[in-house]
Amino acid sequence: MAPTTIKLLYFDARGRAEVSRLVLAAVGQQFEDIRLPREKWATEKANTPFGQLPVLEIDGRRYAQSLAIATYLAREFGLYGTTNEDGLAVDQVIQLSIDLSSSIARTHRKRDETKKAELVKKTQEVDVPKFLEFFEKLLHQNGSGYFVGATLTLADIIVYDQLDSLIKRGFVNTEMYPSIQAFIRNVEGNENIKSYLKTRTESDH
Repeated sequence: MAPTTIKLLYFDARGRAEVSRLVLAAVGQQFEDIRLPREKWATEKANTPFGQLPVLEIDGRRYAQSLAIATYLAREFGLYGTTNEDGLAVDQVIQLSIDLSSSIARTHRKRDETKKAELVKKTQEVDVPKFLEFFEKLLHQNGSGYFVGATLTLADIIVYDQLDSLIKRGFVNTEMYPSIQAFIRNVEGNENIKSYLKTRTESDH
């Protein structure tokens, strides 16, 4: 049975809640977008399942873990394909996106500034293009402007959110990837997403 009330609790930033917000926006699902001030986090923390955000509240029941939340919402509202094989293809893209994030995250863990600069350069010039080529190939092979099937799925939303953030930070350039550029236009052309993007709170992450 579909949930009657949905609340999504996170800080006033995109972060780990933005994919779920985009999923809900894409399907036109009403929900309470609770933006928690950071000074209230110490008090609210004890009310979360694992002491972290985001938290999804469904009819009074609370759940955590950002990917679990986004996956549930995508399945609940029809953004996970129509077959098990579609679901496999969606998961494949999601895992690829996670691998890209992990590759970039390594650059933040270097304390030596010289070594950090070297790793950032390698990541931007070698690792990131490798993943962009993977995305480009998958989009070209599918041929619909989306990663899986002919309509929007969670895979599209996750990669879109990731690339949007990386592009705005100057970490990624998509000029050499026409299928990716068309894909971004496709996602932003979704009427519900377009409306959401016009009014959402912008943040660095």
